[in-house]
Amino acid sequence: MRYVIAIGSNLGEPEASVRRAMEAVESRLESSFSRRSSLYRTEPVGGPEQPDYVNAVIVVEADADPVNVLRTLHEIEAQEGRVRDVRWGPRTLDLDVIVAGETVSEDPDLLLPHPRAHERAFVLVPWHEVEPDAILGGHGPITALIERGFPGQAIEVIPSGEGMWS
Repeated sequence: MRYVIAIGSNLGEPEASVRRAMEAVESRLESSFSRRSSLYRTEPVGGPEQPDYVNAVIVVEADADPVNVLRTLHEIEAQEGRVRDVRWGPRTLDLDVIVAGETVSEDPDLLLPHPRAHERAFVLVPWHEVEPDAILGGHGPITALIERGFPGQAIEVIPSGEGMWS
């Protein structure tokens, strides 16, 4: 099954955490295929005042079912020191399943497609980089969603070799 996974971090060493997460996702899900976006610097959306994020998207093919993928992502987050104490607060690592094939789920623990993905530049812009023709179920082509714009959501690619915290 094809999974689109959004990755974000704004505590500790965010770039390193995002890169480690990409490797861990590919390895732990025994991915037969993957595409990684560039890293992006983004402003936080919602929540308390906090530092900017480093975000990316990885698209993987894996045989695991969505519930097991989510469980694996939570384990990877825990390895990076993720603590869930403030909703939309700062974090060492955040991994979200955006889509899982054509799966639609209304389970509160795993809503699919992700219910706010269509509103988030930090999801759609990196995803578009690796899958420009992708369609987000219920919302249409991601290209059209990006063209509509994201007021108040600054996003910029981090050039390779240029660390924002180096």
